Amino acid sequence: MATKIIDIAAQPRTEFGKGAARRLRRAWRVPAVVYANHQEPVHVSFDLLEFQGILRNHGVNALVDVDVDGEKHLALIKSVDQNVLTFDIDHADLLAVKRDETVEVDVPVIVEGEPTPGTEYIQDADTVTVEANVLSIPEELTVSLEGKEIGDQILAGDITLPAGVTLTSDAETLVVNFTAPEDNEAEADAAAEETGAGAEAPAEDAAAEAPAEDAE
Repeated sequence: MATKIIDIAAQPRTEFGKGAARRLRRAWRVPAVVYANHQEPVHVSFDLLEFQGILRNHGVNALVDVDVDGEKHLALIKSVDQNVLTFDIDHADLLAVKRDETVEVDVPVIVEGEPTPGTEYIQDADTVTVEANVLSIPEELTVSLEGKEIGDQILAGDITLPAGVTLTSDAETLVVNFTAPEDNEAEADAAAEETGAGAEAPAEDAAAEAPAEDAE
């Protein structure tokens, strides 16, 4: 397994602050920083549509070769800040790496198949943390639900990892839990009751603490 290296052009950033970032976003560009242990951070911006395409096709752990005025920086996309209204990317952080470097990354866990009839499942962990060479980072890890019954569990240590990839999450981390439908309904009812009680309490407190109106 080899991770594809995606080429992406970047423009250097010389202006900083909220105003400069807003101007870049209006120009359909993503402000970003490439961090490294062996050099000063490199402040750049990417074309928004190109960067979104990389994330959509390769995920947050995508390995990119960032070209800044002819100078190349091999880097992992580590995190992105997404606008809650437009879903556009407001900012991105990248980590400069070397081809022979081993890194720790969070990898999405995908479920497939169906458990035994009458069994429902809850996915407690959407990602697990693994250690891998930068050229061998899995885009996702898959676990099978086939044949699972009420009371079964899938733990992080149960996930089959590609060769050369090691688990750094706690092996006992619960990833998928298999339950009876009535158990899920009871949990949902309990959560709803707790939420309702919490919402009523502040109103009662506010009424009790409200100062009496001054007499005329």
